[in-house]
Formats: sequence, C-alpha cells, structure tokens
Amino acid sequence: MQYTTLMKNLLLNNIFIPAKTPSKKLMIILHGRGDSSNGFTFLPSYLNLDDMNYLLLDGPYEYFGGCSWYDLPPNQLEGIAYSSGVLAEILDELFDEEFDASQSFLFGFSQGALLTFEFGARYEKELAGYIAISGYIYDAPNLLNEMNSSLKNANWLCTHGTSDGVLPYATSKAQVAQLQQGGMNIDFKTYDKDHTLVEVELQMIKTWIQSKL
Repeated sequence: MQYTTLMKNLLLNNIFIPAKTPSKKLMIILHGRGDSSNGFTFLPSYLNLDDMNYLLLDGPYEYFGGCSWYDLPPNQLEGIAYSSGVLAEILDELFDEEFDASQSFLFGFSQGALLTFEFGARYEKELAGYIAISGYIYDAPNLLNEMNSSLKNANWLCTHGTSDGVLPYATSKAQVAQLQQGGMNIDFKTYDKDHTLVEVELQMIKTWIQSKL
C-alpha cells in the first residue's frame, strides 16, 4: 500500500492514502485509545474502494506510545471538546475545495467511534455516512439536544461485539436505542466479537458504504 503524509498543514499528524481513481470522495478515520493512524493502514485494502481517498488522523494527546482523543472516565469531556474543535477545523479545510462532504465518510473505532457521534452529529456539514465501531456515546440525551438536527436523517452505522471486554455491549446498545428513539437514522449491527473488527463486519461496512454513494 502506497501512502504519504498529506501535503497540507493540518492540525494533526496524519497519513493520507490517495484513491486509485481520482475523486473527491474521502474517508476520515479516527483510531482508538493508545493506537495511531498506522493502526488503520490495513483498512483501505480491505474495503478495496478504488475511488476513495483516506485520511487517517492521530489523536492530539499522547498515550503510552500511541495517541488518544480524550482522557479516561470520568474526565472525557475536555478532550472531547478539544478534539471536536480540531476536527471541525480540519474538515472545514478539507471540504473547502479539495473534497466533497456529500461523498465522504467519518469512520471511528472505540474512542474514534465516540467522536464520530459526538463531533459528527454536531458538525455543520452532512456527510455521506458515519460509521462508529465498538464505541459509546458520552451523553446521548445532550447529543440529541445539541446535534445538527438535519443530520438525524443522515446515514449512521454502528456496530458492537457481544463479547466486548472494553466497552460493554449492553451500554452501547442502550445508548444507540436512545438516539434512535430521538429520531436518528442508525443501523445497529451486532457481532460475536471482542473489542476489534472482524472480516464479516468489514465486508458489511464496504457494502453499506457502496449503498450510500
């Protein structure tokens, strides 16, 4: 896989993987706690979408040799707010000219999944889709109150494993149900997995992405 650091003065360290077929489509990928952009360089090959560009971002905080997006509970809020502000600046720049928000996706795993909801739902632009893997929502009622209301009908996909030993399945399922009851159009998919991604899930994600473009 050929990849290069994005030739922009972005606020976060990143890896940019260009599309094989030039396009304005972009997937922004947010890793989990202790990981980095390097941890998701496998994803473009798995998805095998020739016309998709990929931007893999590093969280702004150091965490035991990796990165994070916010602090451990119960001290998440400051980091969530800061990371959301940084992401807004980055996406504003990306969607100014180079990429098309309506053809782009926000993908997050674990901490990145939380930001997919907490940031993505408040962001002013509607993306083609939002994909949250093995995460949770910081405050579901507040999110519904503060979100960009036009994004309730956007395309949301959330997956979680019944054997997740890091973020309990029941908690995330209940939080997503709150958002669904509040009007958000969320596909919730359950897998027999731990805190990870599995191949059948990746194939489903690819099909879901293709159905939204």
